[in-house]
Amino acid sequence: MSITHSRVSLSIEDDRDVELAAHTIAEGGIACHPFANFYVFSARPREAIVRYVNQVKGRPADQTGSVVTTPEYLTNLFDWSLLPDGLRRERVEALMRALIALGPFGFRGPARPRLPSFLTQDDNGVRTVQVISPGMACPSNVLYARALELIGGDYLYGTSGNRSRQQTGAEDEPVHYRLAPLQADFGRFDDFFMVSAGDEAAMARRYPLHEQMSATVLSFHKLGPDDGGLPRLVVERHGSLPVDDLARLAAQFGFDLHLAPGAARRLTARAYA
Repeated sequence: MSITHSRVSLSIEDDRDVELAAHTIAEGGIACHPFANFYVFSARPREAIVRYVNQVKGRPADQTGSVVTTPEYLTNLFDWSLLPDGLRRERVEALMRALIALGPFGFRGPARPRLPSFLTQDDNGVRTVQVISPGMACPSNVLYARALELIGGDYLYGTSGNRSRQQTGAEDEPVHYRLAPLQADFGRFDDFFMVSAGDEAAMARRYPLHEQMSATVLSFHKLGPDDGGLPRLVVERHGSLPVDDLARLAAQFGFDLHLAPGAARRLTARAYA
């Protein structure tokens, strides 16, 4: 990699800056940019980049990465032929559309063929991919669309804008939702460049249902225990959208919820001094 924008601050609201950011992603750089009401890192889906970002964040180099994309391509990343018995693709997709209409949300499901191993994870014999969407209204979709056009693909690598708790030693290391502290943590590293939300208070107000933390993640490659009622989708992470709100929406589409052990405790929002 040869990108050197680590201390440059661009704006997601400026078309010229978005074009520069998209080209830098295409050339192998890592964009630190707004994603709904917090910040993430996005880059080309290359193993060397995923390993580098993991190491900078303080994670194991081989930790599986997540996928980000535009709403247009979201459902293309799953193998719908591997849905568990009792689930219908049309109903799951309808719930997905309803959730990203509200704001940021994550989905884990059977991975389509030929997605790379560093972006997929085995769960009891099912090869899965975790796709995090910024939601329909997020301006980062313009950045993603242009970057995908430049690289000729339909997905990018994405991860939360924060250091790992494995590096800091904290019980939890929440995602950043302000650029300045994110830049303080990562501005010294090669190939990272910064894209500002501009008015960060306005960014937060766009998502009244969502806390400023990593997105809630719902999986549909497996079902929760059968209690004789509705099919039970599994909540793998309790993040920005509260589980109570998620349950009410899921019920409208004929689903119940089951909390995985990792979702028993909600993520923590970052508190700035």
